[in-house]
This record gives sequence, structure tokens and C-alpha cells, in this order.
Amino acid sequence: MTPINWQSSISRPAALNLSRARMLADPHYRFKSLEEVALAATLGVQIDVNQASVDDWLRLPGLSIHQARSLVQLTQSGVQFHCLEDIAAVLRSPLARLKPLEPVLQFCYYDPDSLVTVKQVNPNTATLEALVEIPVIYPILAKAIIHHRSASGPYRDLADMQQRLYLPGELTTELIHYLYF
Repeated sequence: MTPINWQSSISRPAALNLSRARMLADPHYRFKSLEEVALAATLGVQIDVNQASVDDWLRLPGLSIHQARSLVQLTQSGVQFHCLEDIAAVLRSPLARLKPLEPVLQFCYYDPDSLVTVKQVNPNTATLEALVEIPVIYPILAKAIIHHRSASGPYRDLADMQQRLYLPGELTTELIHYLYF
């Protein structure tokens, strides 16, 4: 007996309606085709390329985890993407391949010198001076961060840092937006 492939037995309009329902129910839905990307655009789905996470990039069909991580690393280090050509250059991908993704990509500019722009720091590489620029980090904590990373290696994530430095929950909450790993 041959198994039934339920997905191939669903008509194209019905499959798109199912995709539409999933997109509306799950804001992290990963698009399976360029047709779904176009549908997402009509639903108002937007990915801000200069603030996108790895998970945001992986929503797009055809992008690898390596490419997503590279894009996020660049934006976290201060690189801003201004257009689709910038993304194509970084990914070393033909512009024509990325063009169908453009309807869901949003290119916003963030002034790094603005008082409202949060400046993120990697505590595994930051200098003492960079750490004390974070409003909730005082010199004694900055020194402890550097001491513990020198003595025990880099921090895996915020939870690891909290545990190693015995940081209270309130302080850790305030650090969420200032640190990346």
C-alpha cells in the first residue's frame, strides 16, 4: 500500500490559506517558499535587517545558519545595511537571488550617536572603558567581568555570566539590552 502524501494532495490555494493561518498564528513562522514570502509581505510581515536576530534571518528560505550568524555579527559590531545590495555583497550572493525576499526586508537607519540608541557590548571582548559606559555597570563590576573572563574563559551567554558573577536578577534584567555574546 502506497502512503498518501497529504501535502501534495492539498490544492495550491488551500496550501496558501494554511500558510497564511500559520503566519498569523506564529510570528516566527519560517517561510518555506518565495510564494510564502510574497504572502507574508501582503500580511505586513517585516524584518528589520539592522536589528534582525539569527532566528529572524532563518525565517527566509534559502539562508543558512552561517549566513544568518554573519549578518547578525556584522550588525552587532555596528555595521548598518542600507539596501539589498549590501546584503548580497556580504552573502556573496547574486542580487537576483535575494530580490524576491525584498518585500519583507526593512532597511531602517539607526544613529549610533543618538541618545536613544542602545549601544551593545560583547563582555567577552569589551575593555574596562567600554563596560563602564553601560549605565548599570560600575567600575567594580566591570573589573569583575574582565577578571572572571580572564580566569575562567569567555561567557557563554547572559545566564552563564549571571551565575559566575552572582548577579542579582534585577541587574541581569537591566543588562539584557546592553550585552551580546
